[in-house]
Amino acid sequence: MDPTRDLADLLAGQREAHARDPLPAWHVRSARLRALESLIRQHRGDIAEAIHADFGCRPQQETDLLEVFPSLSAIRHALAHGRAWMKPRRRMADLMFLPARTELRPQPLGVVGIIVPWNYPLFLAVGPLVDALAGGNRAMVKMSEYTPAFSALFARLVGQYFPREEVSVVTGDAEVAQAFSALPFDHLLFTGSTAVGRHVMRAASANLTPVTLELGGKSPAIIGPGANFARAVERIVYGKLVNAGQTCIAPDYVLLPRNRMGDFTTAARAAVARFYPDIARNSQYASIVSDRQFKRLTELRDEAIAAGARAEALGSGSDPAQPRRLLPTLLTGVTDAMAVMQEEIFGPLLPVVTYDTLDDAIAYVAARPHPLALYLFEQEAGAVDKVLSRTRAGGVTINDTLYHIAQHHLPFGGVGPSGSGGYHGEAGFRTFSHIKPVFRQARLNGAALLNPPYGTRFARMMALLLRRG
Repeated sequence: MDPTRDLADLLAGQREAHARDPLPAWHVRSARLRALESLIRQHRGDIAEAIHADFGCRPQQETDLLEVFPSLSAIRHALAHGRAWMKPRRRMADLMFLPARTELRPQPLGVVGIIVPWNYPLFLAVGPLVDALAGGNRAMVKMSEYTPAFSALFARLVGQYFPREEVSVVTGDAEVAQAFSALPFDHLLFTGSTAVGRHVMRAASANLTPVTLELGGKSPAIIGPGANFARAVERIVYGKLVNAGQTCIAPDYVLLPRNRMGDFTTAARAAVARFYPDIARNSQYASIVSDRQFKRLTELRDEAIAAGARAEALGSGSDPAQPRRLLPTLLTGVTDAMAVMQEEIFGPLLPVVTYDTLDDAIAYVAARPHPLALYLFEQEAGAVDKVLSRTRAGGVTINDTLYHIAQHHLPFGGVGPSGSGGYHGEAGFRTFSHIKPVFRQARLNGAALLNPPYGTRFARMMALLLRRG
């Protein structure tokens, strides 16, 4: 099997199909969205079972809450608004060109490539796929080799619900992924690590393929001096431990007032006990997805301890049946030299950094690469505005964690090293559309006044234009 040839043939087939129907009507697009909705609803149990098998333990409740629900919600939102998104939007022509008319006309890009990570394999496939289909595109979806059970299931189901020239799912290893990212798509969306994102962007650049990168980084959670402290700790623990921290926008580290360190530890331990009683054996606490990821996390923890950090597990025990279950662990006394403070953690380790003033916390965040998400817990409006105006992040949630990703009217994406571009809802529709500008000249117009040969009349018109320009 030659993955490069097979993928090229698949892309060619989708391009030919798109050429036959380059501007699908809304009833065509909505039928595709409803087919995707049926796939998810009719196979919800199979989906949860496959993801559970890949992780070793992924509770169905989390799959329903974090993958099935947002996928279906995105589809319903697109079905409710997609027809309106498609309509041309009139704009005013500039004064000197009246009575000409202008408009913005959305047009499908063509064939979209989507590269899916392992941590939320359903939602991070379906989310961008919804936007691509609402935009009238065809799509090729590359699944992660680290979720083989779900990837195989999704490929089989998509093959049942869609013709391959509409939506196709590709499985395979890193060689296949490399060949996939080098295809001349009309747009490529990649979700994953910053390191791999660099390779994807480099491969896409050979074809000048536009790329949306959804990466990650070290997303801080700031507990301000005016925060509801108990509530802040509870929501940070929640955001950190769903899917065992294997979330691109999970709080990566905490910044809190220096005198609240002991209070934070006590409150965090209580929150873990409340959410996950007997956490080592609790079937509602997810396992780490692979031996490779488990080893990476334990090495991060152990390297920090060896360099002087203090680790405090928020729970106890072990379960021989779940060898990749990692207990939530606070890390204090961390320094910038430690790998755990340089790399995105992507697991249930939580470094805690103390500050003296909120200005110090802001400076700490601003001095580091822009994160995908920022969380601020603070009740005082002036303090909130200060943090928002002096930091940069892909998205922000105030007085909670994670929930900005679930807002259909907000784009989701990173900034700088945490990504480029965005999608979700209308923003996603526009990402996967060319918003074509159209100028309609009026039958009676003054354009001829600027024709050559350039003489006195031209000079007078030019003087008028420059004066009013």
